[in-house]
Amino acid sequence: MKDYVIDIEAENKEIRKRYRALLRACKPTMQRGDKQMIRKAFDLALESHKEMRRKSGEPYIFHPIAVAQIAAEEIGLGTTSIVCALLHDVVEDTNITLDEIEQMFGKKVRRIIDGLTKISGIFDPNSSMQAENFRKMLLTLADDVRVILIKLADRLHNMRTMEFMARDKQLKIASETSYLYAPLAHRLGLYTIKSELEDLSMKFTDPDTYKFIARKLNEKKAEREKFIADFIDPVQEILREQGISAQVFGRPKSIHSIWSKMRKKSIPFEEVYDLFAIRIIIDTEDEREKTECWKVYSIVTDLYRPNPDRLRDWVSSPKGNGYESLHTTVMGPRGQWVEVQIRTSRMNEIAEKGFAAHWKYKESNSDSGLDQWIKKIREVLSNPEQNALDFVDDFKMNLFSDEIFIFTPKGALIQLPNDATALDFAFEIHSDIGATCIGAKVNHKLVPLSHVLQNGDQVEIITSSKQTPKEDWLNFVVTAKAKSKIRSSLKEERRRVAEDGKEILERKLKTLKITYNTDNINKVANYLKFASSQDLFYNVAKGLVDIKHLREFVAHEKNNDATLSTQNTQFNAHIGGLVEKLHRKDQDTLLIGDDLQQIDYTLAPCCNPIPGDDVFGFLTVNDGIKIHRTSCPNASKLMANYGYRIMKAKWTSKNDVSFLTGLRIVGIDDVGLVNKITTVISHEFHVNIRSLSITSNDGIFEGNIMVFVNDTSQLENLMKTLKQVRGITTVSRYESES
Repeated sequence: MKDYVIDIEAENKEIRKRYRALLRACKPTMQRGDKQMIRKAFDLALESHKEMRRKSGEPYIFHPIAVAQIAAEEIGLGTTSIVCALLHDVVEDTNITLDEIEQMFGKKVRRIIDGLTKISGIFDPNSSMQAENFRKMLLTLADDVRVILIKLADRLHNMRTMEFMARDKQLKIASETSYLYAPLAHRLGLYTIKSELEDLSMKFTDPDTYKFIARKLNEKKAEREKFIADFIDPVQEILREQGISAQVFGRPKSIHSIWSKMRKKSIPFEEVYDLFAIRIIIDTEDEREKTECWKVYSIVTDLYRPNPDRLRDWVSSPKGNGYESLHTTVMGPRGQWVEVQIRTSRMNEIAEKGFAAHWKYKESNSDSGLDQWIKKIREVLSNPEQNALDFVDDFKMNLFSDEIFIFTPKGALIQLPNDATALDFAFEIHSDIGATCIGAKVNHKLVPLSHVLQNGDQVEIITSSKQTPKEDWLNFVVTAKAKSKIRSSLKEERRRVAEDGKEILERKLKTLKITYNTDNINKVANYLKFASSQDLFYNVAKGLVDIKHLREFVAHEKNNDATLSTQNTQFNAHIGGLVEKLHRKDQDTLLIGDDLQQIDYTLAPCCNPIPGDDVFGFLTVNDGIKIHRTSCPNASKLMANYGYRIMKAKWTSKNDVSFLTGLRIVGIDDVGLVNKITTVISHEFHVNIRSLSITSNDGIFEGNIMVFVNDTSQLENLMKTLKQVRGITTVSRYESES
């Protein structure tokens, strides 16, 4: 326990100061009696948390006040949500009950606090149920979206103050945030919060890259500000001349979005040119919004040449989360492409504050894309049998998807994610239509179920009563609803077939004079390497397990029964021992390269970690411990869904061992260049090459080389030397051969 020097008087003064700041943030949405309600919630929270402190040593009350301020100021929520934000930890951390909350603040507050309490421990590192709990969290979203909005405010403040936590907790929380919370913020239209969550996650999961890009952005700040001023001055001048009231400013792109572009295009920071966007916010009446946006678009594109392929019109057809804006890319004054975003003050508030602003402007009788999306969540969640991990993966995939608009034969408009197929459309119309779909007509032409739809297509579905869902459908559908319904149907069909298999197996075992009981069934399933008895029954029904396999089992059982039992016991004890060790406070770090530590581990081929990389261990079911880089493409998913199987790991000095990693080299094709590259790698650095592939196109070559190095220091020196070879423009590390 840390010792803190506590100045009670100074702390009380700071608490009062923060509370006053909260009231100022709440003022725009306050009505009569709201101030007293907020004060009552503040007093209860202050009393409930008076003996509690955060990891930083600050009074715990600082946290609920900060969460309430984010909810009010950055999300735009009203008094009920502010009260709930102040009280969000009270029921869990104190003796205050939900009944008492209801007596003091009413049923609405009780329901939201109940939702927040249910999901407060969702990502407990000792829990094996993260995915199932995330599903429960979405049930609260379908019930009252304010629960999730307050949870996002809570997560944002925790991320902002996470430097005081232990490193392993930082990694787990940051991974959950990038994997689930940032996409959820995106889908709810909270773009500013989504960007900050992504940046903060990267700050903890990949600190070196984060600091590198932040430093580079800072170095170019003056140059960038000069360019923005040169770009917007003539725009502002014409807007003034034409009597259009608007704010024009430059906005830097987030560190995470810059890094994503660098990875996606395999380019260095210096080749990322769109480090900022120009934003034009117009003040106008609602009925003139579209006209004014296109008028400003005309002014901008008269001044600067537009790229016709980069126009995005979300004014005529808003995104599913309510986002409205005109986006275009134009050639700036120095021959550089610049993104310009044009929208009104109302559209900007929805873009900044997402769902909360959407409800503020929504007409009571309209049914928006966000309302439809919440309906879809309810539909998907209505299937209680869907595997939780499948659900999270499918749901997450749809969070970031852009929308397309498809017409039915009668002219109704259906919204689907990008890359949706004819079969996704069928399931969107109705589950039964999807399940019996055999084909479709797109714009009056017959197409297969897997046909990818384009914006504006008109689709007619063809069905047959004899059709049933097929497993290969899962390979091309993209919506969570379609995947959920297909899996549910397949599971039901599999269960029906398995029932037949159960009866067949009972008869076959009777023939062999084997007792049909749970113990023997489990032994047969284990021997034939099936995950469950259901899988065994299914394969029996399909004829994949016959009497010959069962005779082999009987012979094996007679010879090895005792040994098999011992092996299973030892295996379970081994796994249990590792998990127990994982959670022992003082001995929970795996030392990689330490001969004294008798634990088997392998280096994950998806990211090929080498000494010097920030790493963690992941306890697999069959392959022992796998070591991953914290920046591995799979890290977020593993930590978010299997936090209880993560263990801390660090390298010990081991210069006589080599590790596999990849280099991607791009440059101008020249005679002898490959020889120069291999000379540097093999002769100067004495590094072994495992594989090398070079492609050349129009005088530009790209090489992928897998090499064995001792650590990150040797790798960085090798990359630095390769960059100095004449003709080479970029050298970067990549994750794996695949």
